[in-house]
Amino acid sequence: MNWIVGKIVKVYNFTENLFSLIIRAPIKPFKAGQFTKLALRINDRYIQRAYSYVNAPDDPELEFYIVSIPDGLFTSELKKLKLHDSILIKEYALGFFTIDEIPNCKDLWMLSTGTAIGPFLSILQFKKNLEKFDKIILVHAVRYKHDLSYWFLMKKLRKEYKGKLIIQSVISRENKDNSLHGRIPQLIENRKLEECVGFKLNKKTSHIMLCGNPGMVKDTLNILKNKYDMDKHLRRKPGNITVERYW
Repeated sequence: MNWIVGKIVKVYNFTENLFSLIIRAPIKPFKAGQFTKLALRINDRYIQRAYSYVNAPDDPELEFYIVSIPDGLFTSELKKLKLHDSILIKEYALGFFTIDEIPNCKDLWMLSTGTAIGPFLSILQFKKNLEKFDKIILVHAVRYKHDLSYWFLMKKLRKEYKGKLIIQSVISRENKDNSLHGRIPQLIENRKLEECVGFKLNKKTSHIMLCGNPGMVKDTLNILKNKYDMDKHLRRKPGNITVERYW
């Protein structure tokens, strides 16, 4: 797949390590929930990483939510980018973490950690093909309250969905009002997440989309399989759980 040149049009620094890049580039159309790859020339070689689109497909400004990793070669250089700087981006998007891959169900659960909130925000901002769900439960798990970079957008979307969208924050390293304390897997296992959002996970009515820290994804998958008798969703074998994989 071809690389094309994009230009930085905005940079938002949320915290010391969390930021977003807004890029303009003549990419091919993508589906909400998909990801792409960004690349930079560093020390005479090109380094690339995968990032999900945060923006809706009909938005010409391409947004990527990024965590700067201490001593991370690529993200350290990304963080230095300024207005009008250039960056390489894949012409075509990748991935099947999209609504058209999700079977019909009553309640759709979007469970994310950290910067993996991105594909869910793209899907929810696009607002297409979501009529088949009665309720959508969006969960964003972070370490500290100040890591909820897109909370303002999540609340705006909740208002726009007029009762269809439930949002819930989870904070692992501090206790804050209106946020659950702990990790997603344990909050599912002890049913505190279900109690807080007012809905029960059910094999017959629920579908779960998982995106984020590999440990969270692995532990949540195990709990959903063992406690709720749910399986991963495949085209050849329908199930209740869809997981994002980057490659």
